[in-house]
Parts: sequence; structure tokens; C-alpha cells
Amino acid sequence: MDETAGAVRWLRVSYWTGAVTDALAAVQMLIPSLFAFGNGLPAFAPGSDYRFAMGMGASLMLGWTVLLLWADRRPIARRGVLLITIVPVIVGLAINDLVAVRAGFLPARSQAPVWVLQLVLAALFAVSYRRGGRVAAD
Repeated sequence: MDETAGAVRWLRVSYWTGAVTDALAAVQMLIPSLFAFGNGLPAFAPGSDYRFAMGMGASLMLGWTVLLLWADRRPIARRGVLLITIVPVIVGLAINDLVAVRAGFLPARSQAPVWVLQLVLAALFAVSYRRGGRVAAD
């Protein structure tokens, strides 16, 4: 496989991995019982304020899903989408999770796998961006 094909493959894997992850997160945001189960909150009973805020967040998450799929249509040219997915999106979500753990809302044990996923995604996106950049410079 030549360098361009390899870079495109890395970028496409990144876009699709991010899109699927975001879509699943949006579903979890829209269905509070899934959020509660995934975060170890057995007595979680959200009010309308939580549902409203999560509805707004899920809309943005689905928008980012579409943005990643759009970037996949021109993977090299739109690779910058991966950088803005790392910062502010992934970093912002990780900070938000940390704040929730420190406040006692979420148990750290439920967030550890999320932080690992965020780290893996950020690394994948950074490597893919760099590989795409080498090809774009040629």
C-alpha cells in the first residue's frame, strides 16, 4: 500500500471511529437510563432541566457525527477536523468528566474506561492527522 492510500485509510478509520463514538454518546445522552447504567448511577432520576441540557448536548454530538462523516468525503483536505475534535471536544469532555468525578456526581471507576477511550481517540486522531499532513505536503 502506498503512503497516500495508507494515510487515507488512517484518516477514514479516525473519522468513522469518531462518528460512531459520537452517535453512541448522543443515544446515551437522550436516554437517561442508558447514561445511568453506563456511569454506575442506579438511583439516577433526572429532572426536566437535565433532559433539556442533554437534548442540547445530544444535538451538538450528532452535529459532530455528521461533521466527521463530511470530513471522510475528502479525507486529506479535511483532516483539520481531527485536530478540532481533539481540542476542544475530547479535552473538554475529559475535563467535564473530571469535574463530575471531583464533585462526587460520577464514580471514578465508571469514568476510567471513558478516559482511556478519550486518550486512544486523541492518539488515533493525532497520528492520522500527521500521516495525512505528510501526504498533503507532497
